[in-house]
Amino acid sequence: MDRRELADFLRRRRARIAPNDVGLPGGTRRRTPGLRREEVALLAGMSADSYTRLEQARGSRPSRQLLTALVGALRLSDDERDHLFHLTGKEPPQRRAPTERVRPTLLLVLDRLTDLPAQVLSDRGDVLAQNALSRALTGDTAGAPGWERNLVWRWFTDPGARALFPAEDHDRHARASVADLRATLAQRPDDARLVELVRRLRAGSAEFRALWEAHEVAVRRASVKRLRHPVVGLLELDCEVLLSPEHDQRLIVYTAHPGGPTAARLGRLTPPT
Repeated sequence: MDRRELADFLRRRRARIAPNDVGLPGGTRRRTPGLRREEVALLAGMSADSYTRLEQARGSRPSRQLLTALVGALRLSDDERDHLFHLTGKEPPQRRAPTERVRPTLLLVLDRLTDLPAQVLSDRGDVLAQNALSRALTGDTAGAPGWERNLVWRWFTDPGARALFPAEDHDRHARASVADLRATLAQRPDDARLVELVRRLRAGSAEFRALWEAHEVAVRRASVKRLRHPVVGLLELDCEVLLSPEHDQRLIVYTAHPGGPTAARLGRLTPPT
């Protein structure tokens, strides 16, 4: 808990709110702008002494319930709310449920990447969009029905999904997929589709069940992925992962070292018409 930063943040947020903004009388004897400490305490349902101690960098760590009350009292934005929680050493609440709709600007970036395979994934592993070279590389997964759009589901239920990967990489890829799914579920335990995905995989795949019970956790970031394409051969690709502002969608771009054999083979990929 960063008491000094928390105290400064609370004072500055309090100073920007006029009494009329929160339904309080303005009065004529205010020497400083904004609300008084006692007024913030009243709005948050806490004692004036407890709030004063927070602004003086002397208070104890607030509970999540009290932090939520302060968010409302100080009219904090989502970003300010997250900052308040972080200052007290607590994880902020999830902003909203994940969306299946890819932002138009992200789709524009995807379409402009004409010489590199790229795709947009949800943090559950659903393929939401692909550019032409991505479809040439791995097939049209974004257009598949139901659970077939989910890469984790395909990996553990469809043997054909592993055909693109060298056999010696299967264990590493499986473990990374489960560890990433674990991290996502911990962040969003009330996500019904995510809970159902895990339930189905645990029921239908002994391999997934064993890896899940190992309780490994790791969010997927930049990595190297090897793919054995049936037409152009083995590709060793660098995977760059760019997160959406809400971190619930990932733009994954596959690149190869210029002048290397993978770059040459990648150049021979023919996008589907």
